[in-house]
Amino acid sequence: MIAQPAPHTHKTASMKTIGLLGGMSWESSVLYEELINTAVRERLGGVHSADLIIRSYDFAEIEALQSAGDWDAAGELLASDAQKLESAGAQLIVLCTNTMHRVAEAIETAISVPFIHLADATAVAIKAEGLETVGLLGTRFTMEEDFYRGRLESHGLTVVVPSEDERTIVHDIIYNELVQGELNRASLEQYLDIIDRLGAAGAQGVIAGCTEIELLVTEDDVFIPYFPTTKIHAHAAVSAAL
Repeated sequence: MIAQPAPHTHKTASMKTIGLLGGMSWESSVLYEELINTAVRERLGGVHSADLIIRSYDFAEIEALQSAGDWDAAGELLASDAQKLESAGAQLIVLCTNTMHRVAEAIETAISVPFIHLADATAVAIKAEGLETVGLLGTRFTMEEDFYRGRLESHGLTVVVPSEDERTIVHDIIYNELVQGELNRASLEQYLDIIDRLGAAGAQGVIAGCTEIELLVTEDDVFIPYFPTTKIHAHAAVSAAL
């Protein structure tokens, strides 16, 4: 007689289907999937995993739109694909990138299901720690433009960014190394030096405002509170889905 597995005691929750706009770059999108699935398993137990629908991109096409400053075309592309995810059954949408939140409004306008905004989730996590002033690392777009900093500031936070030369270093490491899967010790040391200077300038914590940064810099590397946006965003998505 074949032994039957013992039934698990966890009650299956009503889980919403999460639509991921990912592949920007795929290295960080894989991390999103891992974090989301791990969190679902931790909360529901047994053999549970997340209910996901994924639109993954050739990042070279996205990067070309970024470099050309063609944000309208980028917004149209992501909004159209968000609609497709919704049509396929997604009950909430997660955009797996900080920088492309520059076109978040276009996506939100195009769909009727909730959009989990990364900057909002990050601000909630920062305020839960009682902090008011934070440093921000990310692509040049994220560090310099208002779409992200302004969203954080709308939550009552003060945001400080590196100097212009340091912003170039942070940006170039992302595009020349991290999105290509390269993790270099020298680049980590440069990031940590920049974080040290942000702390000296008054930052009580620092945001890894590019999903790929978390591949290089961990919480153990940083002497002030560290806010890894991929992890924060993934957990916010799971909370919304369960």
